[in-house]
Amino acid sequence: MGKPTGFMEYERQTSEAVAPKERIKNFNEFHTPLSMEEQRKQGARCMACGVPFCQAGMEIMGMTSGCPLHNLVPEWNDLVYTGNWEQAYNRLTKTNNFPEFTSRVCPALCEAACTCGHYGEPVSVKENEHGIIEYAYENGFAAAKPPKVRTGKKVAVIGSGPAGLAAADQLNKRGHLVTVYERDDRVGGLLMYGIPNMKLEKQIIDRKIGVMKEEGVEFITGVNVGKDIKPAKLLKDYDRVILACGAKNPRDIKAPGRDAKGIYFAVDFLSATTKSLLDSGLKDNKYISAKGKKVVIIGGGDTGNDCVGTSIRHGAASVVQLEMMPKAPDTRAENNPWPEWPKVCKTDYGQEEAIAVFGNDPRIYQTTVKEFLKDKNGNLSGLTVVKLESKKDEKTGRMMMVEVPGSESKMEADMVLIAAGFLGTEKYVADAFGLKLNERTNVETAKGQYETNVKNVFTAGDMHRGQSLVVWAIHEGREVAREVDASLMGYTNLKA
Repeated sequence: MGKPTGFMEYERQTSEAVAPKERIKNFNEFHTPLSMEEQRKQGARCMACGVPFCQAGMEIMGMTSGCPLHNLVPEWNDLVYTGNWEQAYNRLTKTNNFPEFTSRVCPALCEAACTCGHYGEPVSVKENEHGIIEYAYENGFAAAKPPKVRTGKKVAVIGSGPAGLAAADQLNKRGHLVTVYERDDRVGGLLMYGIPNMKLEKQIIDRKIGVMKEEGVEFITGVNVGKDIKPAKLLKDYDRVILACGAKNPRDIKAPGRDAKGIYFAVDFLSATTKSLLDSGLKDNKYISAKGKKVVIIGGGDTGNDCVGTSIRHGAASVVQLEMMPKAPDTRAENNPWPEWPKVCKTDYGQEEAIAVFGNDPRIYQTTVKEFLKDKNGNLSGLTVVKLESKKDEKTGRMMMVEVPGSESKMEADMVLIAAGFLGTEKYVADAFGLKLNERTNVETAKGQYETNVKNVFTAGDMHRGQSLVVWAIHEGREVAREVDASLMGYTNLKA
C-alpha cells in the first residue's frame, strides 16, 4: 500500500469533460485526462483492502459486484502511486486484454464496490486504468509481442466484438494460428459500430487491431459466415471454430401504426451514423438524420442515452426519452446497501447535453407507446403514450408494469428510435451451424462451459450470455479461449 493515509488526504478527481454545448459540435471524445501527478494521488487513495470487493466480480442480489475480469486493482493502483507505470501495465494486462476500451466504456463495476465508496467517494479506478494504458502506448510497453512458438493449430473466430477479439488475442498468445471473420467492413463489432465515437474514438480500436495483426492474428472483413461461407468449410479448414457473433436481434415495439415511416431501431441509427462519420465525415448523407426532427427514443438504458447524444449532434429539434420503469432514487436506498451495485439515478452524457440544449431532462418515466400515429402519406406524425404503474401479477406473484387506465395522451414525434434491448442470437447463424438455443434464444452450452452441441464449435459473448457489458464479453472471450486451448492441447496455461 503506497500511502496508508491517501484516502483521507486526497479527494476523488476525474477527467474534466468539455462543456455540453461545446462538445456537441463534433463526435470526438470529450474528456481531458488527469495530469500524471494527479493520477498518482488517485492511486494513493486506494486502501489496499484485506478483502478487495473491487476485483471480486461476484453476484449479490442478482447483480454483479466488482470487476468480472478480477482485475488486480489494488496492485496497479499502488504501482500508479509509486510511479512504476510499466509494472502497472503488466499487472493490468494480466487480466484485461483491452483496458483501452474498458477505461472508456465500462460502467465501472469496480468503483461501485470500492470500500472508499462505502462512506465517501470511491477510488477513480477507470481514470487510473486509462492513465496506465495510454502511458503504455506512449512509452512502447504496449507494442506487439508475437509468440515465439507456434503450435500449428488453427482457430477461426467469427465476430470481432470484444468477446471475439479477447478469444483471438489469448489463443494467439498461446501460439495458435487465429483468423477472425467479420461481416462488417471494419473490425470491432459492437465496439466499432455499436458505441458512438464520442465514447470510443475508432482510432483507439484500430491502434489495438494493428498490434494484434503484428502479433500474427489475421482479420478478414466483409464476410458473413453462414451466408458467404459455409460452416462445413470452416470446420474443414480449422481445428476449432468460436462463434462470437453478438446479440444483434433488436426487440421491437408491437403497437398499432408500427409500419409508419420514421421509426428505426437504435442499432441501425447509431451504426449508420458511425459508418458515415468514418467514411466521409457525414458528408455522404448515408445515415438516418435526426436534423430538425422531433425525436422520441423508446428505452432508458445506455443505448437510449447514446441515441440522445447522437440526435443532438445531428441537430434534432427536440429529444424525448421514454422509460417504462420508475425513476431510481438519487442515493442508495436502505435495501440496496454497499457493495451491491447501486440502483441510483444516473444522468449520463446524452441527458446532460439535452438539459443544456433544451433546458430539461429528456426522460419521461413510467411511460410507454400505445400507438404510433401516421399522416395520410404514412409518415409518423405523433404518438399515443400511456402511463404505467407497478402491480403484482396474481398468477406469478411477480411485479409487473401495467397501464394506468385513462392515462393516455398525445405526443408530437416525426422520428422514433427503438432502444428496447436485444433478443439474442440472429437465427440464420444458429441455423447454419445447427446450434441449439435456450429459451432466451442464446446459444445453449453446459453451465460454465462454452462448447456447443456441434463438435469443435464453441461460443462466447452476447451470443452466449445475452446482451451484456463489454467487460463481460472480454471475460467470456478469455474463458472460451481456455476451453478451446485445453481441447486442442490436452491442458491449458492460459489465465482466466
